[in-house]
Amino acid sequence: MNIPLLLLALLAAYLLGSIPTALWVGRRFFGLDDIRQHGSGNAGATNTFRVLGKKAGSAVMAIDVLKGYVATALPAWLAVAPSGSGPLLYAQLGAGALAVLGHIYPVWAQFRGGKGVATILGMMLALAPATVGMCVLVFLTMLALFRYVSLASMTAGLAFALLQLLPTFRPAQPLLLWVGFAIAALLVYTHRANIGRLRAGTESRVPMPWAR
Repeated sequence: MNIPLLLLALLAAYLLGSIPTALWVGRRFFGLDDIRQHGSGNAGATNTFRVLGKKAGSAVMAIDVLKGYVATALPAWLAVAPSGSGPLLYAQLGAGALAVLGHIYPVWAQFRGGKGVATILGMMLALAPATVGMCVLVFLTMLALFRYVSLASMTAGLAFALLQLLPTFRPAQPLLLWVGFAIAALLVYTHRANIGRLRAGTESRVPMPWAR
């Protein structure tokens, strides 16, 4: 493994993940000083949808997904280890995890970011695209049925972990099984305030045409 290139990839992954997309979009295009002072109080795509609307929310989500994807793919692009090897997978997981950490605790925004859902999606899209595709369907189904983004996100994260237990989606590298459950646990942790609101019946719902 090329250690200097690995360290470069890991540093770049954290800095890339730290880009506070919601914060910068709010300031640049909407004159909003700090989106974290509005809505749910975090700098993520869901709060951008809530505060700034569909176009801004979609742009923020796309960029945050891209952050996770690029950060995770970076070790492969830099050839820090042989293609398909265990060391390369470890490098990619480390880079992806640092991108997610950067999104949640961004160095560019006083270490107060979003919940990491979109960045995790990008990370796993780079590693297990077929499984992620199924999880997107789970997310959309849960969102359509219950209209809670937080619940849909946590359910999709759990689905990712459980799907990998099935032969069709079982990863070549067993480590990804453990990563899947770690991601599910992380999503529950970052949504702990949402869980409280869900239990209290005060969580915000996403408006749907048929629910009007």
